[in-house]
Amino acid sequence: MELIAGIITLIFTALLTIAGVGAAFILIPVFLALGIEVHTAMATALLLNAVAMSVASVKFVRSRLVVWKVAIPILIVASVLSPVGAWVSQGLDRNILLWLFVGFLMFAALMMLFYKPKARETSASLRSLIGVGMGVGSVAGFLGGLLGVGGGNIVVPALVALGFDPKKASATTSFVVIFSSLTGFLGHASMAGMDFGLLAWTVAGSAGGAAIGSWLMVAKLKGRQVKLIIGVVLILIAANMMRGLI
Repeated sequence: MELIAGIITLIFTALLTIAGVGAAFILIPVFLALGIEVHTAMATALLLNAVAMSVASVKFVRSRLVVWKVAIPILIVASVLSPVGAWVSQGLDRNILLWLFVGFLMFAALMMLFYKPKARETSASLRSLIGVGMGVGSVAGFLGGLLGVGGGNIVVPALVALGFDPKKASATTSFVVIFSSLTGFLGHASMAGMDFGLLAWTVAGSAGGAAIGSWLMVAKLKGRQVKLIIGVVLILIAANMMRGLI
């Protein structure tokens, strides 16, 4: 079982690293299907997100794909507003919110596949980039906390829609996901024991998959191909959420 989990982790991590969103949303149901306790599955998947995005970010930083003037504001503002979104969610119908988010993901996926925005990042001023980061971080942090989903699903399509190069949008989001995943991991790990045999195999798979995915994204894929992969990943996320709602 642990070897199978490691192989599955490697495959999905390689694909999803290209999109910059992390593989936790797919790995959690896979781990549950393998009989792993729910909090252990969630904690493990979120830790693997952090591992994968850390490995990938090394490659992305060296390739100068992370837009720091956007990444840092997103990270700071999203961290502040995520707990606010979680607090607001207590008084709202979660299923209605999730259906609305599914609709957003499908809309974002169609934008990735068909919309061609005007290039922005290369000509934007420092103030403009910081403003974009704060705006995107506000939406991603609040909605991520409100819905209990990864903010990366919001950040990537938002940056691409605003005219950022798909590779830079993915790489910038990967850096942000490291910290949001670690926060989620600490929360779930406090409620469940870790399976260190499972962790050993899946961390190896996660690191290997991230190395492969980041290499493909930087060296082998063009911007439009990255957009295609992001669009498909968003559709998969929406389909997975719909499956849990129906």
